[in-house]
Amino acid sequence: RAAGHLAPRQDAVWGEGEAMVPIGQHMANLRRKSGLGKDAERTAARAQQLTEIDPDWDCPWPLDWQRHYRVLADLVDADGHLPAIEPGVTFEGDDLGKWLHRQKNPGTWAQLSTEQQHRLSKLGVQPDHAPSPAPAATRTTKGSGKAQQAFQRGLAALTQWVEQEGADRPVPRGAVVEITVAGEAEPVPIKLGVWVSNTKSRKDRLNTDQLTALRDLGINWAEGYG
Repeated sequence: RAAGHLAPRQDAVWGEGEAMVPIGQHMANLRRKSGLGKDAERTAARAQQLTEIDPDWDCPWPLDWQRHYRVLADLVDADGHLPAIEPGVTFEGDDLGKWLHRQKNPGTWAQLSTEQQHRLSKLGVQPDHAPSPAPAATRTTKGSGKAQQAFQRGLAALTQWVEQEGADRPVPRGAVVEITVAGEAEPVPIKLGVWVSNTKSRKDRLNTDQLTALRDLGINWAEGYG
């Protein structure tokens, strides 16, 4: 009721004094496999209870995305429209303006699920312009489809990292981030540290959309290319 969502940060706590509850970790535990218990009937009952609190308690997209979205949805509910929110406008530590600007980027928008795009559209949010056409034939190689898919997954993992840690914190070589992928029942682990290192080493071969997506995340080494 207080936050408008059930997508707290993992380190979030709630309550006062001895009644303080680590609500963020508690929710993280519930979302894990068998987090609601192994008894089917009890699991279904608990899932129903959580759904009554928030239908999106176990949303298929990143919790950071859900939390940012719910704040904007509450603003629309209160004012009837989404006010102008520029980068630097924060709410409880989240840079809503930067996040909103990133969603409008065609490259980021294309990565969103149909449901995510629909929800943002209902708030009056649209991509800045139509997605760019596919790279020229000179840049197309036999493995370009898989390479592009790998880039998009790496970018999704990097987006989660930036939203949680900030663009200024370097990604350790051994960092692994789990992302939700359409068609996959379980989160997919991405070796983000390795991906960032490899992507940086071949930055002169990235196309314009890829470089723009990296710049929108505040990745300094993507500047000056493309």
